Amino acid sequence: MTDLQVRRVRFDFAGDDIPFNWQPERPAFGMQCNVISLFAPGFEKFIVDATREAIPLMRNPADAAEANAYLRQEAQHSAAHQSHVRALSRRWPGLQDTMEQVTASFDRLTATKPLAWRLAYPAVVEATFTPYFKVFLDHEDKLFRPGDERVASMFIWHFCEEIEHRSSALLVYDAVHDSYPYRVKTIGGVVRHISDILKIISSGFQRHVPKEQGGEFGRLIPNGLSLSAFRSSLKASRELLPPGQGTYAGVPRREVLDMLVGLIRSQGPRHNPTTEKLPELAARWFAEYDENPKAAARWYTVGAGSARRS
Repeated sequence: MTDLQVRRVRFDFAGDDIPFNWQPERPAFGMQCNVISLFAPGFEKFIVDATREAIPLMRNPADAAEANAYLRQEAQHSAAHQSHVRALSRRWPGLQDTMEQVTASFDRLTATKPLAWRLAYPAVVEATFTPYFKVFLDHEDKLFRPGDERVASMFIWHFCEEIEHRSSALLVYDAVHDSYPYRVKTIGGVVRHISDILKIISSGFQRHVPKEQGGEFGRLIPNGLSLSAFRSSLKASRELLPPGQGTYAGVPRREVLDMLVGLIRSQGPRHNPTTEKLPELAARWFAEYDENPKAAARWYTVGAGSARRS
């Protein structure tokens, strides 16, 4: 049996008023999350396709059960982010094309890469999510709460479920291939692919969303993972963001350092995701969902977050 729970949450993205800059107090953070919305449908589909192919190769029924629940969670994430992008695309139609370019890039990997490589990709990437998302969830009051509740609620749900299935991608990889050296060898290709995806998304934000509606904040997203791209995004941060609006403004330096150490440690041969330090919000979110599933879609007016909303 697996402890993963598949939660079907329907977020309210039916209106035409979903803002591109949904967190005006922290535009850099809002843009990071927008990147995830355009990245997720292709990435989650890539995971689902590879995991479905892997399940018949698993000898341990418990591993297969975990893999099945994991891919079902990922399918829900894909659907939610597609809904978010459709809402944005009603106002900025080019964003739909940007998402489709990202998905096509992942589809090419599915068509051309061996299964072991396709399982290693999410094992590499998802290992980074717990230390990365922990900082966001630990500072929910600064990063999520001041933003659009509909969008904030979706990202809180997604990040909490990534914490929940933090071991799943590695479990699936190890159940089928179980080679640390091979997984390490894939990191270069994974980084190059993510760099290409960032180029698509960063340019798409700037091309399709007018400056006055937040498109200029697309400059905060590096146009790839090169040194020059990071320099350009830092320059944009200085030009566009007043003091206190950076993603990590107000986050203790020690926590940021712990995150960076965690990102490096996540790729080590002895990394065990089950022993990670977890954000307190995740446990509270799961308990609240069990009591009232409707809280997930409106965390700050229906869920436990309402008690602390100012």
